[in-house]
Amino acid sequence: MTSSPPEPGARLTDPVGLHPRPPFPEQDQDHPGTTEAMDPRPDHGEHSYRGHDLLPDRKALVTGGDSGIGRAVCLAFAREGADVVFTHLPEEETEAAETARLVREAGRTAVPVACDIRDEEQCTALVERAVAELGGIDLLVNNAAYQMAQPDGIEAITTAQFDRVMKTNLYGMFWLTKAALAHMPRGGSVLNTASVQGYQPSPHLLDYAMTKSAIISFTHGLAQMLAERGIRVNAVAPGPVWTPLIPATMPDATTFGQQSPLGRPAQPAEMATAFVFLASDQASYITGEIVNATGGTPLP
Repeated sequence: MTSSPPEPGARLTDPVGLHPRPPFPEQDQDHPGTTEAMDPRPDHGEHSYRGHDLLPDRKALVTGGDSGIGRAVCLAFAREGADVVFTHLPEEETEAAETARLVREAGRTAVPVACDIRDEEQCTALVERAVAELGGIDLLVNNAAYQMAQPDGIEAITTAQFDRVMKTNLYGMFWLTKAALAHMPRGGSVLNTASVQGYQPSPHLLDYAMTKSAIISFTHGLAQMLAERGIRVNAVAPGPVWTPLIPATMPDATTFGQQSPLGRPAQPAEMATAFVFLASDQASYITGEIVNATGGTPLP
């Protein structure tokens, strides 16, 4: 006698219908934007992420942890057992306080630090603060980034904007990694946030896309450089993700993410799982890898 097959869809998650799909309501925000003003509200895993003790007592430094992917990573790391120091801009105190609340609610240490990673001295001081607060650094997540869409072409990209994009996305990552490695033990990990833009640049995000290509190369090269030291280096390359940066830097967010094969943008919580995996011992033989999380857009 054969058993009956399970009902279609039993215990399965439909990735297409899991989260809201565009069109979204019209919404414009000033940079850096706020989570509270977004419609629909981003999901950072507040009610869905369940830890499995994958990062017990790890000491993590996360940049851009106030909202979006950074907040989701901080929350997931905490629920996996890690303590977290994370950065935010001075004008993001309210957003940072919510991230800190989520981390502490998980029973872990949260230290929000207002920091401009475009400044080398602030980057060095941040690493020293993390070491002092946590007793070391096991995990460095270079996530903070800046973008500003310029649909009118390269002529519209001012030197000031170009400088801000390069220093936030590349200089800060370089300085922080260099400083953190002096404290990182064997078994530690550096995790970078790349992007689909690093492979398939959108013309209106030219300068931002340039930095994401550089992050991919940085990840590949540094992984080889640090392999003998027992430190792994990997990156996550998201596709469209619904964060405050979108209504704050894009001319029209109503159809954002519609171009992905899944027909919607990712929620920040859907990116956090990739960071957790790469940071954990489950990925002990994975280094120099770019995990593409694009909703089906094929990348190399």
